[in-house]
Amino acid sequence: MLEAGIMYCNNSHISKMLQRLPSITCRAVQRRTSLVAEFIRQDCQRSLSLSSHVSHVQFNSSSTSIRQRRTTPFHSSANTLVASRHSRSLRPFVQNSAAFSTTRTTRAPAIATLNPRDDDDGNPMFIEISPRAAKRLSEITASSEEDQHLRVTVTSGGCHGFQYLMSLEPSTKIDQAEDTVFEPSETDETLPGGKARVVMDQPSLELLSGSTVDFTTELIGSQFKVNNPRATSNCGCGTSFDINL
Repeated sequence: MLEAGIMYCNNSHISKMLQRLPSITCRAVQRRTSLVAEFIRQDCQRSLSLSSHVSHVQFNSSSTSIRQRRTTPFHSSANTLVASRHSRSLRPFVQNSAAFSTTRTTRAPAIATLNPRDDDDGNPMFIEISPRAAKRLSEITASSEEDQHLRVTVTSGGCHGFQYLMSLEPSTKIDQAEDTVFEPSETDETLPGGKARVVMDQPSLELLSGSTVDFTTELIGSQFKVNNPRATSNCGCGTSFDINL
């Protein structure tokens, strides 16, 4: 009987335990779930806090960079850029201008070695002989047996009223009373041994005073040429011109 009673009690206790087991298991699961959920919630809060801090730091650094860029004067950088472009574009022009104008500004008038003349205002009449013309004349006269010179004469005619006539003549053709002889004021030692002389009579010199005798090489040929600043118009070939008297 005692054993039967003990077995009954044990069975009853086991039965009660079995009845309570689902609820105990459920509470344990719920507690474990709540712990996991709490851990996840805290971890999310830490992540959000860290992300917010990083974003704040990045925003502050970006704002500082923007303020620094804004404090840089735009007009200063623009002026610097324009000045640099201007200096680059201007430098070749200044150098070329200097190279172009050097021979013109330093060239001295030719020397009148025979019969120097003055104009109506008492100013000496003169011409210039370009280095190219002087070189070519020296080459021509050096290879000639006669003592030659270049005569430049102005006559009426041509399509513009006056025309240039140029010819090589021996020194015996020089009129000691009427002609004026010009020679370069500066002699180049590298030139041939001939003489670079230009001869004009008085009427021609009055129309050509201040002109430059040059030598040009073009597709149509090489020739001596007169650059007359007093001419108001010229023909295409350069031999005829008009002038205000």
